[in-house]
Amino acid sequence: MDVATWLRDIGLGQYEKAFRDNDISGEVLAHLRAEDLTGLGVTSVGHRRKLLDAIASLALVSRSAPIGASASLKTALPLSAPTEAERRQLTVMFVDLVGSTELSRQLDPEELRAVMRRYRSAVTDEVDRFGGHVAKFLGDGILAYFGWPKAQEDAAERAVKAALRIVAAAGGIKTQEVPHLRARVGIATGLVVIGSLGEGEAEHPDEIVGETPNLAARLQQAAGPDRVVISETTRHLVGGIFDLEDLGRQPIKGIGPSVALWRVHGIGRSESRFEGLHGTILTPFVGRGREIDLLLERWGRVRRTMGQVVLLTGEPGIGKSRLVRFFGDRVRGDRLQAIHFDASPYYANSALRPVISEIRRSAEFANIDPDETQFRKLELLLGRALADTTGAIPVIADLLGVRTGEQHSLRDLTPQQRKAITFAALLNWVEGLATRHPLLMVIEDAQWLDPTTLELVDRINDRIAQLPVLLLVTFRPEFKPTWSGAHVDWIVLERLDPIEAAAVAEAVAGKRLPQEVLNEIVAHTDGVPLFIEELTKAMRDLNVLVDAGDHFDLLGSLPAVTVPVTLQDALMARLDSLPPSARHAAQVGAVIGREFDR
Repeated sequence: MDVATWLRDIGLGQYEKAFRDNDISGEVLAHLRAEDLTGLGVTSVGHRRKLLDAIASLALVSRSAPIGASASLKTALPLSAPTEAERRQLTVMFVDLVGSTELSRQLDPEELRAVMRRYRSAVTDEVDRFGGHVAKFLGDGILAYFGWPKAQEDAAERAVKAALRIVAAAGGIKTQEVPHLRARVGIATGLVVIGSLGEGEAEHPDEIVGETPNLAARLQQAAGPDRVVISETTRHLVGGIFDLEDLGRQPIKGIGPSVALWRVHGIGRSESRFEGLHGTILTPFVGRGREIDLLLERWGRVRRTMGQVVLLTGEPGIGKSRLVRFFGDRVRGDRLQAIHFDASPYYANSALRPVISEIRRSAEFANIDPDETQFRKLELLLGRALADTTGAIPVIADLLGVRTGEQHSLRDLTPQQRKAITFAALLNWVEGLATRHPLLMVIEDAQWLDPTTLELVDRINDRIAQLPVLLLVTFRPEFKPTWSGAHVDWIVLERLDPIEAAAVAEAVAGKRLPQEVLNEIVAHTDGVPLFIEELTKAMRDLNVLVDAGDHFDLLGSLPAVTVPVTLQDALMARLDSLPPSARHAAQVGAVIGREFDR
């Protein structure tokens, strides 16, 4: 397929060079998503939607017409969208515009149409921003999926973040008759079957069957204006990432007499995503003795003013964040400073977002703080590191979006000049912290760092050898760091052996487990700590274990092992990342089982 010709055919030939420079072939084109297009420089929301629609059209015509033939689709579906119905876990969002009937009486039909277009566009933009899929427009209601057509390991978290932004975005839409629009959102997570239920023109590949969409719609009805309400399963998946209010168990028509409801007030104040998901009380740490010894030895060098970098890599769920947390607890008794940059896939194209988030958290900014309060808090924070803050204050305040009277001098600078003085201020802040006490600087999930933050880390690495700083960077194997030098070490986390895996399972259970249960857990988790923890919790909740003092006894036979809800999205995301042939092989393997004869 000639991608350049295809782009010209759909009227977007201006992106030919960007696609060519990034090696976007016809095969790669099929798998592009909204965030990929943003990375290619497609900043226009309208152009992204047009491209996604055109890519979706390829999926519909590829089996019967030449690639590039046109077709229309109301919503954007990647080419990888399944053509057959499949069973999978999905997070479903239902958005409703409050007071739409009254609005239709107040506004002229043309004005109402303009308002509805703005409302739909705002919802669609936020769903797209977090990798969701708008499935249907139902009058003033909007149905969206997270975790389809491509699974996401954090689908529930994405949905809740999108919902909070949708409520805020709706509130920003005003008319002369209406001060602002008000939306309400319901979110539920569960197993569904997704696929077409119709024929011919009525065929829609994104129709879902199951209780989950009904529950999401009912939760939306139970939510008040400007509120987001989520189900118990969704709450379980997002952990402590958000500030939640338990609304108790309420009767929900068509669902049940007692359904747990949770209201989302906003983002929580966890130090990191790991802490938000797992809380502050963790299971006992098992294994990784050599890795901890290496980190402690490097920390000893740091205390002798010999800066060190440790690159910690491993597959998802292997325990990178848990190792960082355990090491932090081990050195907490030392007098030290700490900085935590937490990268996120949502902000991989937002310059210095991890840095901004860390400074706002460390300065204890609150959303309701006026600029004067934020300015004073920033002064206090920088004053702990710098003897003279006059040069750094206006620069970092400008980075954080805090208005001051000293920023007028920055307005005439070029982007390159602003970046240079921002980097200088941030590097001085880091060095100032290190001169007070040894500094532990953690960068989590470096595979999602934006280019500007990566460049800043390069600068830090260049200076670190002569500073009492330990830079500890975690990342997945697909990320290829360029940092090197005598002060740089690698730790590659491998899977746990069966003895260590059994020890983790019993640590999670809190007591000795029957050997039959241990064997099942070890056999099905392949030494991945996250899988071991979640499967052990699922086993514990099956009500087949009885407390016998210092151990558990098994009641009857052990039921068949099923995938815990907390692992469904992560495992499906891995499957969806495979090419079709490998995915088919995995499906066949799932039927055959792990052991079979010729």
